[in-house]
Amino acid sequence: MRPHLSFLPLILSALAAAAEPKQAGPGSPEVSQKEAAIEHLLGERSSPEALEAAIIEAKKHGVTDQAVLEARFIFHVDRNENAEIAALLPQFTGRKDSFRLGDSEIFATRDEWLAVIEYVSALDALEKKDKTAFKTHITEAFWLSPKQGSAFAPHIERVRLEERLAGMKVDFSETFLPVTDGDPTSLSKAMGGGKALLLQFWSPLSAECEALLPDFARIVDEVAPKGIAVATLVMDHSPSALADTRTMIGGKPAGTWLIDDVRDPLSPRMGIQKLPTFVLLSKDGGIIAFGSAGDAELWAGLNRINPSISRPQLDSTRSDDTNE
Repeated sequence: MRPHLSFLPLILSALAAAAEPKQAGPGSPEVSQKEAAIEHLLGERSSPEALEAAIIEAKKHGVTDQAVLEARFIFHVDRNENAEIAALLPQFTGRKDSFRLGDSEIFATRDEWLAVIEYVSALDALEKKDKTAFKTHITEAFWLSPKQGSAFAPHIERVRLEERLAGMKVDFSETFLPVTDGDPTSLSKAMGGGKALLLQFWSPLSAECEALLPDFARIVDEVAPKGIAVATLVMDHSPSALADTRTMIGGKPAGTWLIDDVRDPLSPRMGIQKLPTFVLLSKDGGIIAFGSAGDAELWAGLNRINPSISRPQLDSTRSDDTNE
C-alpha cells in the first residue's frame, strides 16, 4: 500500500533518514540492524499483525518508543483509520513534554510534533461528536504546520458535508440519462431489488477518479453480489467529457453509469465538492454513510447493511480519504 500522501513529507523524511548510510565504527553491525529495523517499521503497511511483528523486532534493536508511536500513527493514517488514530491520543499527550527530536524518525521540528498532537486531538473530538473542540484543535494544527494542511482539510470538509446531508433524502424517482445510449433511468430502477444504493459522484476530468477505476471495479465486485446496488453520476456533461468517460469505463462498466442533471444537478444540492465521493442510500433515499473509497465509516455503513461485506484491498486510495 502506498504511503498516505497528506503526511508524505513526514514519511519521506523518515525513510530517507533510515536509508542513509552510516559511518563505520564500534558497534556498526548493530547500528545497521537498528536502521534496517526502523526502515521496516516505518514502511510496514500490510496488516496490524505485521506491524506488531515489526515493532517487536524494532524494540530488540533499541528503536525508541517515540519511533514506535510514530509508526503506529503512520500505519493508521495510511489505512484511514481515524478511530484508531484518536485512540493514540493518550500516548501522544503523555509524551508531549518529554519529546526529543533525536528520538523521532518523522518530525523535523517540534512544531510538526505539536501539530500532529492537535490533529489527533481533533480526531478524538470528532469521535466524541464535539465539533467545537474539533474546530479548536484542527485550527491549531494548521497554525503549527501549514505544510500538512492537506491532511487536515478533508476532515473539515467532511464535518461540513455531514451537516449538509443531515436529514436529507434523495428522490429515487428522479431520472438521469445513461452515459451510453438509452432512455432516462431513475435511481429506483438503478437500485432494483437491492438493499441499498451506493452512489458514486465522478468526473473524467479528475485524475483521482480515473485512478480509482480499477478499485471501483473491486468495490462493485464485493458489494453487488451482497445486495448493494451501485450507480455512478458523472458530473461533466460536455460531449468530450462524456466521450472520455465512455473510453475510460469501457464497454462493460461496473454498475450503472448515469449523467447528472444539467439543469438541476444532484451533486451541488448534496454539497458534493470532492471527487470521487460515495454516498450510501437507504431504500427511502436516506443517507446511511458517505466518504471516499477507503473511508472506514463508509465500509461500516455497508457492513451494517450486510455483515458479510468486507473492504477489498484498494491500491488507489489517496490521502484525501478520511476516517478511515
